[in-house]
Amino acid sequence: MIDQRIVPGFHLQAKLYLISYVSQGLIVKGYLAIPRGNGPFPLLVYCRGGIKNVGMTKLAWVSRFVEQGFIVFAPFYRGNRGGEGREDFGGEDRYDVLETIPWLMEHPLVDAKRMHIFGFSRGSLPALYAAMEYDCFRSVVVWGGVSDMVLTYEERVDLRRMLKRVIGGPPWKKPEEYRYRSPLYRVEELKAPVLIVHGAEDRLVGVEHAHRLSSALHKAGIQYTMRIYEGLGHLFPPEERERAVVSMFSWMEEQKSL
Repeated sequence: MIDQRIVPGFHLQAKLYLISYVSQGLIVKGYLAIPRGNGPFPLLVYCRGGIKNVGMTKLAWVSRFVEQGFIVFAPFYRGNRGGEGREDFGGEDRYDVLETIPWLMEHPLVDAKRMHIFGFSRGSLPALYAAMEYDCFRSVVVWGGVSDMVLTYEERVDLRRMLKRVIGGPPWKKPEEYRYRSPLYRVEELKAPVLIVHGAEDRLVGVEHAHRLSSALHKAGIQYTMRIYEGLGHLFPPEERERAVVSMFSWMEEQKSL
């Protein structure tokens, strides 16, 4: 981390900082929320969904995690909000998460034995890859998450132009790049249990992503729990979301594998 500036008016229970840090030589921006008190506190890395300003880091999520007692780190990914470089949807921008883990583990207020990572939508890509690379995480949560980039190309006609631009072409021209961005092919490298949360009626990231991920986890012998919410889409209504969040926190607390 090379700079931090406090963001006023965030939450009575925490301080929120806009931080700048280096990822692959690029200056990247993000939020770091720290509960008031002496700590140490558990950490939750929150990997946002979307791309650019679509799906930008939600302060409502950050606030809810802080209320649960977490320090929250939430990267914006490269090229966003004054950051350098350009997102490439699960390619090199995964390092905007991966390269932060060592200094987060060494943060004086972080309890390195209680670290978790949460990926929403396309944020599941860096979340899963971080949990593959590091053994510090007690759990990984994939909420409405992408697991197979070819499937994303097939089901999201509206995203095809963007995907071809950032990846370099369609799946049949760049199969290795789509596989590189599809964590289901590397799940045997995971070092933490996984919770899959998905709406059965999700039209942005189809529930087939959850089923393919769960199948791959099962075959690899990785501990996981899958919760499919019938009648719900990509964004849960507030009451249903809160119930799912409470259930998620309960599951996270049960993970004593590390």
